[in-house]
Amino acid sequence: MENPLTRPPVIGICAPLEHARWAVWDMPAALVAANYLEAIWAAGGRSLLIAPDPALIEDPDSVLACVDGVLLVGGADIAASRYGAESHVESEMSQPVRDAVEIALVLAATTRGLPVLGICRGLQIINVAYGGTLRQHLPDELAATTHRRVTGQFAGNQHDVIVAPNSLAAQAIGSTAHEVVSHHHQAVDRLGEGLLMTGWSDDGVVEAIEAPDGYLLGVQWHPEADATSGVIAHLVEASSRLILENENKQQCPRSTRGHTKI
Repeated sequence: MENPLTRPPVIGICAPLEHARWAVWDMPAALVAANYLEAIWAAGGRSLLIAPDPALIEDPDSVLACVDGVLLVGGADIAASRYGAESHVESEMSQPVRDAVEIALVLAATTRGLPVLGICRGLQIINVAYGGTLRQHLPDELAATTHRRVTGQFAGNQHDVIVAPNSLAAQAIGSTAHEVVSHHHQAVDRLGEGLLMTGWSDDGVVEAIEAPDGYLLGVQWHPEADATSGVIAHLVEASSRLILENENKQQCPRSTRGHTKI
């Protein structure tokens, strides 16, 4: 019989520094939208915010040792210089320290075997971390605003996505076709080294990428804004399995006491 889980999985959430107002304060703060947190809690996980501490660029393992999975959330456009391009006139102001910290966390987390899920910008961070590039302003290329028809809200930004059968994306969604909510104007261009495209929309935009092994998944849409989505819960489940695997390894008898050496 499989051992019961001894503790809830802890999901590290990369939190940007943003200008915020609360109570009597108006100043920069480490900020994550509550719907990401609520999706983790609903799946039985615990959340730990990882602020963009510059020290993590060189030492990501110091915080990754405290978590069982990593969630990369949406936000500002990645600096185009990160993938050898000049910034588009419609690009948002980048946050270079956040970019560098999250890239370091992605690469170190996958090396450690931690499950990683990237949402929207998070998918793009995964792609750039592995040497990929981005399309900087989809309306210029598509002559449409399908992926962000309404700025500042998710309602009205729904569209269909198809994912490859038997992919990690299909497992997370629970099907190979899904209506998603999105809010982005950038997308994957050249795929990062070793990554697979496993989801797309009918206009050719890459909607899901993943590694061929382990748990590294990026989705271009926002599952935290969809009460019916199981994508974030799937990350929590993968992190729970990792805890069980590690605990089972520790419980395996390694002593040779009682054996006779001939």
